[in-house]
Formats: sequence, structure tokens, C-alpha cells
Amino acid sequence: MSKVTFILDDKKVTADSQETLWQIAKNHGIDIPHMCWQSNPGYEAVGNCRTCMVEISGERVLAASCVRKPTENMKVYTNSLRAKRAQKTVFSLLAADQPNKDVAHDSTSKFWYWADKLKIKVDRFAKKSFAPAPDISHPAMRVNLDACINCNLCVRACRDVQVNDVIGVSGRGVNSHIAFDIDDPMGDSTCVGCGECVQACPTGALMPATQVDDLQHFLGEATKVVKSSCPFCGVGCLTNIHVKNNKILKVDGREGPANKNRMCVKGRFGMDYASHPNRLKTPLIRREDAPKKTWDMHVADGDYTRYFREATWQEAMEKAAEGFLKIKKESGCNALVGFGSAKGSNEEAYLFQKLVRTGFGTNNVDHCTRLCHASSVAALLEALSSGAVSNPFTDIKDAECAIVIGARPTWNHPVAATFIKQAAKNGTRLIVMDPRSQDLVRHAYKHLQFKAGTDVAMLKAIIKIIIDNGWVDKSFIKRRVLGYQEIVDSAKRYTVEDMARLCGISVSDLFDVAKTYACSKASIIFWGMGVSQHVHGTDNSRCLITLAMITGHIGRVGTGLHPLRGQNNVQGASDVGLIPMAYPDYARVGDPQVQEKFERAWHAKLDSKPGLTVVEVIDAILQDKVRGVYIMGENPSMSDPDTQHTRKALAKLDHLVVQEIFMTETAMFADVILPASAFPEKRGSFSNTNRQVQMVRPALQMPGKARQDLDIIMDMANRLGLSWDYKGAKDVFKEMTEVMPSIAGMTWERLDAEDSITYPCLTADDPGQPVIFRNTFPTKDGKAKLVATDLIAPAEIPDKEYPFVLTTGRLLEHWHTGAMTRRATVLDHIEPEAFVHIHPRSMVDLQLKTGGYANIYTRRGDLRLKVRMDREVPMGMAFIPFCFAEAPANMLTNPKLDPFGKIPEFKFCAARIEPLTANHYQ
Repeated sequence: MSKVTFILDDKKVTADSQETLWQIAKNHGIDIPHMCWQSNPGYEAVGNCRTCMVEISGERVLAASCVRKPTENMKVYTNSLRAKRAQKTVFSLLAADQPNKDVAHDSTSKFWYWADKLKIKVDRFAKKSFAPAPDISHPAMRVNLDACINCNLCVRACRDVQVNDVIGVSGRGVNSHIAFDIDDPMGDSTCVGCGECVQACPTGALMPATQVDDLQHFLGEATKVVKSSCPFCGVGCLTNIHVKNNKILKVDGREGPANKNRMCVKGRFGMDYASHPNRLKTPLIRREDAPKKTWDMHVADGDYTRYFREATWQEAMEKAAEGFLKIKKESGCNALVGFGSAKGSNEEAYLFQKLVRTGFGTNNVDHCTRLCHASSVAALLEALSSGAVSNPFTDIKDAECAIVIGARPTWNHPVAATFIKQAAKNGTRLIVMDPRSQDLVRHAYKHLQFKAGTDVAMLKAIIKIIIDNGWVDKSFIKRRVLGYQEIVDSAKRYTVEDMARLCGISVSDLFDVAKTYACSKASIIFWGMGVSQHVHGTDNSRCLITLAMITGHIGRVGTGLHPLRGQNNVQGASDVGLIPMAYPDYARVGDPQVQEKFERAWHAKLDSKPGLTVVEVIDAILQDKVRGVYIMGENPSMSDPDTQHTRKALAKLDHLVVQEIFMTETAMFADVILPASAFPEKRGSFSNTNRQVQMVRPALQMPGKARQDLDIIMDMANRLGLSWDYKGAKDVFKEMTEVMPSIAGMTWERLDAEDSITYPCLTADDPGQPVIFRNTFPTKDGKAKLVATDLIAPAEIPDKEYPFVLTTGRLLEHWHTGAMTRRATVLDHIEPEAFVHIHPRSMVDLQLKTGGYANIYTRRGDLRLKVRMDREVPMGMAFIPFCFAEAPANMLTNPKLDPFGKIPEFKFCAARIEPLTANHYQ
């Protein structure tokens, strides 16, 4: 940008020529009134409210400072008599169309701030005679257009920032007004509840429902605002939590590197789960007259007195620790297992895995990554010796081509999806690869709707086309890649036409996608659990890695490999060693030098053999090899495949200790239950999918006798004889930086001050490295190792008895097993019950009706579900979300494992669907 020098309020200033007068004034401590402009990323200045008028010497009319840019020697006056009169007049006119401040929907709004500061007369102009009726149709938000000034910030929030295109303007002249879709009530529109419009609104015309009463009057502002982040997906949105009387009033997005002030419906409106009346508040011990049975999980939330009795912390912790020590003495270390949590902090995950390894004496420690991206990590470690994403998802703005495969970001990573949609609007060629259709398809250059389970065939065809046409980066391959010849040799053994027939995509489409990806200056790949949750999940990831390596699309801005992480700290939990085959920073178990390093750091003898994974543990319990399990914040009774099998194992355990915030389906099998801390009550660090380590601070006090997870883990460790003396999360973080080179440059104080630091961060002055693998890979020779793949069919193919493909996943409004989101008022109101999603043509064939019932059978069980028509599901497939305890989808899924990642095949099994008549379900 070029520089210009001009006069601003009689002072000479120098500024960038492309900055607006409003921005320059702000930078020099001059605050100009404004309504239709805000400086958050994504909001274009339009100058339509005229509240920011300034006077420019020599010009007849005033100028809107939010759109006007400076020129050399210009003289600008923000506080001249003309400018001030204009500002006050505009605000007086706007006030005439507003409810008075004493009955305003938000008396602390930006509008009333400026009205008071300018000392306007609210009765200077006559009030309008007609006030629109309030729209209370949406469970999360209230629409009060009597306070609307048509600034159009909500339109830009929905259209430009979130790219949902729900809000527009209807009518003309004095009849123009904000409208949802085609003037629908907000609750009946296609609104996804992100609340960006609410956060943008400067008047209170759009408000969180929690901040107004039944008459839409303001309930008051928060008594404290706490800087935190979001407890749900891996995006890691930074937040401001507004609290009053130990209750969350509202949650706003703030300027985080991953969200740029944005949020989704879960983060903005779903955090009240922490104050649910059924929070566990006191330790519980199983009653002696209540033996564990596999049907225990049917007990209603809170109704557990027939199975448990209240206990003191001393009694509960003694019983918990004594049970583990007894099993260790009788059956050895490997009869014990720990399941940690991807929803806890880095410090909690680090201490939990350290407890299992040094207190139990085994590497039998795992968490939900085994059920999410284990195959992705296995392939990345094999090829690159790193399981980390290469680039942040925000890099898509610099990509010419982006592939999204096996992921549904608009549901599972909604804020990341906003960046994807924005990039597509700005020219990035978006290629969506998914057997199902989805919201991103309307933004896509190409949608490859391949046959479910044929990912490898499709990707091998694209790889072959790239090789055969010479679109590879020969220089990059020579310098940085091993195994390329094996990929070439493998490609010679099949034809593109054969692969095209297998996957159901035309040769011409495969050719177009291959050329677009390979020949772009910068291409990036995002993938989700649609890639990883297969018996061939590791092969799927190997193919994606091969695509990036043979074209040189890695190590630069706008390129790379990014498996979108599922839960809010699944990246961090894996980084700190909450996995059975690796210590912190993915140091391999079984490497003598690694073992020596951690034995020295932890002052303990460590097991040299990798431990059991989550699914392997369940089998080991039924084989009498595992007798005791410690579970912190995980719910395998809902999340594991073949649920009946899992619940049978949990009921068989001699000793199960569950550390939880609610009575989950897993907690019902416990011998001891330890009430723990919810996310808004924690202090610690969390690592998002972009490798950004972020600080979280407590906003709420814990209920009853609940304790911090970190304190419970330390108490357990000391009862197991470990003599830990950490004073809190700060001490734990310091130890983490001493054993984890990737975060060695971070300190607690720096993280607290900066809120977010990207790793690798190697030294105190290292700002963090968003893009890795720039010049080398962290392998012994610095080169990536490619692995050729074969075609492997899903473990269970549809047949005459089970002709449908069943797949599972998440919903926009619910997260993982629903333990938190089903107890969030707004989220459960929007999606309160389970459905099976089926294509309308399949419904006709099966004689099903929307809202009717069907039985879904697999070889492991059956469920009765309501039917939802879903055109995005292809014919011959059924989709069931796995978050509903009353209809646990994983009762049906196949537990067969990927041989490398040890991840179950959640995304594909054979199923049969039969209609139910009224007599069957009444």
C-alpha cells in the first residue's frame, strides 16, 4: 500500500492510502460514531447509515468516513460543527423509530451507547405509528424489528461472513425490512442458528433469547465477561462468555486466529449444559445390592438412586484407588486401562496418560481419536513422522484448488466451513468428494458423489491420471519423496476406466479433477471421518498423502494436508501422549532412547510395549485380560461400535471408575463415579485443529461437591503412590514444555497474554509456525515415504438379506454422544429426537412416510426410528446420527478394524430397513 499524508482534526498524519478515514481516526484515538460498519473481518463497509459523517475541507457535502479513503493533503474534520450536527440529526431520526431506552430490547446496545454519548433528544422527531410484532419462532434468538434501523449488518453477517444467505431485505422505501428467506418466521427459515446476525446487530433488533423476557424487555447485562474458547469441535473458536449469577447469559465470538469473531449454533447457544440440573454434584459408589447389568443405561437422567449411594470424596477416592491397586497386585499392570478425554485440557490429558504409564505401569491408555482420525494419524506418521496438520484451514484463502473429502464441515466444523465458502466465492475451485450430498456442494466447482466404500478406487484413478499426464512435480519428488516408483508401478496394474466403473465417477470428471488439483499453483486437501472410519481408512489417507507429495502441494501457504479434527482437544490430547503407541510429541513407545528420556523425566520405570486401543480393550475385557478401567470424560457405551458388545464388557469389569459431569450411559456401569468439572469451569490450554494452543479460563463455579478434573487426577495419582506435588495447570504446562520440543518456546505467562500460539514454537521469540514441512519432513532422512495401496472392500457388503448401506455421523446441533449437547436447552429443542435419514425414492420403494417409523436391522442388532426424508442421502443408503441414547446408532455398526489405525468401520455396514405399521409402535 502507498502512504499518504493529510490533516486529521488539525494534526498531520500519515496512513495507508487504502485505509478508510474511520479506520485511520480509530488508529489515532478518535472514535467516530458508527452503526452500519464494524471492523471485524468479513464485513464490507457500505456507508448506508450516515452516522459516521465527517467534513472535508473544500467539499460541499459531508462524507461517510467508513467508505471514504484519504488523499494527499486532504483536510478532514471529525468534530466540526457540521459533522456533529449531522451525526446527532441522524441518531435523532433513528431514535424516533426505536423503543425508548427504558423499554429497549438491549439498553446497552451500540445504538444507545452513541445516543447517550452524543446527548441526542429522543423525542425530537415523531415516533412511527406502527411497530412490527416480535418474532419469537426461533428457540435461540428473538427478532424485534421495531428496533431495526436497516443498517444491513445482519445481511452482511449472514451473506458475507457466514455465507449462509438466509437474511435479505424485503419491500421498498419505508416498507423495506429485514427478511429471512422469503419473509418466513426466523424459526421456519433455513437459518442454521449461528447467531452471527445477533452479534452484529447494533440496536437489539436481534437478541439472544436468554437476554430478554416474554415481553422482549432487556434482562440486564453480565456482571463479568470471561475470555475462553468453545467446548465442541476442533476449530477452537475463541469466545467471550458473559456471566451473571453464575449463569451464562450469552456467548460471543472474539478475534481468534481460527474464528475471526465467528461462532456456530453449538458454541454460541449450547454452553448452558454446564448448568443443567442433572450435573453430578457428589461422589457416588455402586450399591452392593445393585449388580451391573447391560440394561442399566436405560435409567433416566438423574434417576440412579437404586444403583448408587452418595459418598464422601475420601471414601470414593479410597475405594477407586484400592480397586486399581488390588487388580495390579493380583493380575499385573496390563490388567488396567485408562480412557482419557478429548474434551479435557492439555494439562489434564498429559497428567492422565502419565498416571496410567507410571501409576498403573502400562501403555494401555487411549481416547476418542481411536474412533475418529486414528487411521489418518497412522498414515501421516508412516509417511511424514508427524500426525499434525500441515497448514491451518484458513490457508484456503490462498489456494487455487481445495478438496474436501469425507467431511461435512457445515455440520461438523461450521466456522471452518465459513472460510471454505468464502474462498469458493472468491475463486478457489472447491471439489467436494462425498457419497452424500451436502451444503458445500452448492459452492463447489465439482462434486464427485462416488459409491460408498470406493474411496481408494477413485483416488487411485486420480493419481494415475496425474502420473500418466506428467502433472507431477519431478523436482519436489527427487528432493523430498521416497517410494514414488512404487506408486508408478502400482498405477500400471490398473486402468482409469476400471477404477471409474468401481467408484461410479466418469473418466472425464476424474480427469478434470486431477488436472485442476495437480496444475493449480496451490492446492489443499481437507478430510474427515468419512475417510478415516473404514477398514481401508489408512489406505484412504495414504492416497491423499500421495496426491500432495507427487504434485508438490505441501510446505507452502495455501497447500497441504489437513484432517479436520473432531473434538475441541483431540489434537492436544494426541499431542501430549494420550495414545497407546506414543509418548508426548508422538515419541514412539518401544524406542529405547525415547523410553530412557521419559523414564528420566518422570522418575519411573516404563513399559516398553505399546498398549491396547479402545476397541481392543473391549475384547480384552471379555477375554479376562483386563479387569479394571479408569475413564475420564469418555462414553464408550455410546461411541464404540457394536454397542451391545461394549456394554457387555463394561458390565463384566471388576472395577470401573468414571470421572464425569453427567450420569452417562457409561457411568451407569461404574463402581465409583467422581463428579468433575465442565469446560466453562476449567483453566488450562487446549489445542485446535490448526495446531493453535489456546488459553481457557473459568467462567462458572462448579456445582455442589464437584472437583476440578486436574485435582482428581492428582489425588488418584498420589493414592497410587506417585507423590505428585503440582500446584495447578501452570506447573503441569511447564513440565509439558520440558518434554515436548514442539512447544518448548511457550510459557504459561506468554500463552495467557497472547491467548493463542501456534506450534511448533521452538524458542521464546518464535511466533509459531502455521505452515510446516517447508523444507524438510521430520523423518530420519528428511524425506516423505509413500506407500502404494490395494483395493480393499468394506468388511461387510450389502446383500439380499441386508441390501442397504448404513452410515453414521454427527448433526449440526449435537456433538459426539450427546452427553453435553442433549442437555443444552436450545440445541435439544432444535433436534430433540433421533431419525433415520433416507432418500425419498428409497422411501417410496420401502413404503415409508416422513414421520413414520421404520426398523433398521444389521447383523448386530436393530433399532426403531422415525423416518426423515433426506435428498442428500443417496438411494440405497441410510444415515443415523449417533448422539441419541434412546436410539444408539452404534448398536448397529461394524466393529471390524482398520489393521493399521485400529479404527472401526463406522461409515459402512450392511443393513435392512422395514416399515412399521401403527400397530407396531403404538
